[in-house]
Amino acid sequence: MTDPTPLDAAHAAMEATPDDATPRLRFFERLADSELFLLLQGEATGDSLLPEMYEIDAQKYILAFDREERLSEFAEGSAHHAALSGRVIAKMLAGQEIGLGLNLGVAPSSILLPTEAMDWLADMLENAPDEVMARPVSVEAPVGVSQDLLAAIDTKLATAAGLADAAYLVNARYEDRCGLMLAIIDALPAAQGALAKAVGEVVMFGDENDDGLDVAFFAATEPVCATLAKVGLRFELPKPAAEDHAPAAPGRDPNNPPILR
Repeated sequence: MTDPTPLDAAHAAMEATPDDATPRLRFFERLADSELFLLLQGEATGDSLLPEMYEIDAQKYILAFDREERLSEFAEGSAHHAALSGRVIAKMLAGQEIGLGLNLGVAPSSILLPTEAMDWLADMLENAPDEVMARPVSVEAPVGVSQDLLAAIDTKLATAAGLADAAYLVNARYEDRCGLMLAIIDALPAAQGALAKAVGEVVMFGDENDDGLDVAFFAATEPVCATLAKVGLRFELPKPAAEDHAPAAPGRDPNNPPILR
């Protein structure tokens, strides 16, 4: 018995409370963030993929697995595959009338996601956060933050290895309002948009009662960082993995998903 994956855990939480929308939303968030191994008919060529296609109850599905060994177990041996994020697969399937079979028959998270579910996920992932020019007049310790939100922030930032040094959750007071703010420290300039969108997904796929979460970027040398470190809840971002300088595989760019053949 292998250790459960994040998708196994999210699927179990969704199944345990079928009438609660929040675990269902968190499952789709984990799906989008996960690396999946897509079963192919042959080797990937260029920017196009030819997945194995299955028809179940008159619905076409492609198959993906969140571990290579799960794909091998399903295929009863080695098989051609491509490693893609769930968000890339969702965008690739959008409008194609093709669903996704996840971990079929080989894991507790085995599930068929019909085309409507994948189209919905692709639409959700297109949402971008609003950008405003406002700095808080003061920051304070956050109060009454749900454990679900804290866990969701921590899980989301774990996918952003090397993009920033750390982050602090605080309550920010502006001239006309107050609310939660995630202050991200020493983010790579080119990654700020992606980080803001990723944090926005924490709320988008979360409890409908959440009032929102601002994202702000600061250099570690700014004086406010001393206050953030004193009153904020700190989140560590993983260090980047060693670069292998291999050519980019098809589908690594979420803005340019591969083409289905």
